[in-house]
Parts: sequence; C-alpha cells; structure tokens
Amino acid sequence: MALIALLDLKLKPEILDDAKVVLGRVLGETRAFDGCLGVDVLIDEADETHWIAYERWESSDADAKYREFRAGPGKITDLAPLLAGAPSLTKFTVADV
Repeated sequence: MALIALLDLKLKPEILDDAKVVLGRVLGETRAFDGCLGVDVLIDEADETHWIAYERWESSDADAKYREFRAGPGKITDLAPLLAGAPSLTKFTVADV
C-alpha cells in the first residue's frame, strides 16, 4: 500500500539560498531512491522559511529502507545548520475510500 511522508522544515531566513542548494541535492537522491514515486516541496505562502517535503512511496517498506539509508550511509550532515528548529516527519497510508 502506498505511503505519503511529510517532512516539515523550518529554515533560518538568512540561509534560504543555501537551503535550496542542499535540499535540491538531497531530494535528488531521494527521488532516485528505489520505491520513491516522487517528492514535491511546498513552501508556505505566508512564511517562506516553512517548507514541507511531500514524499510519495510505493510502500511502507520502501520508506523504511530509505529512512535506514538516511540514518546510515546516506546521512545528511549539512542540513542541521540550516534549520531553525527540529524537523518533524509524519507518515500517512493512502486509503482507498
């Protein structure tokens, strides 16, 4: 069953250009990861430092393998200095309602 993951980020306003470069690279890797159906970035119209990565995965298993990759060899080390707060990740199962 498909899975949607929302990664909610609050960025430091003075580094938005740097964030675009880093996240562009990171999300390129994410989009190429096996089981990823796509990633869109949503930027809050009222707050340009509030971004959400809207990730679509083939399955919970594909998402779990990606999270394992990011916790290990694919760890992102240059994102933390760009953040104004801790990111949050929420996962949703796509329901056929």
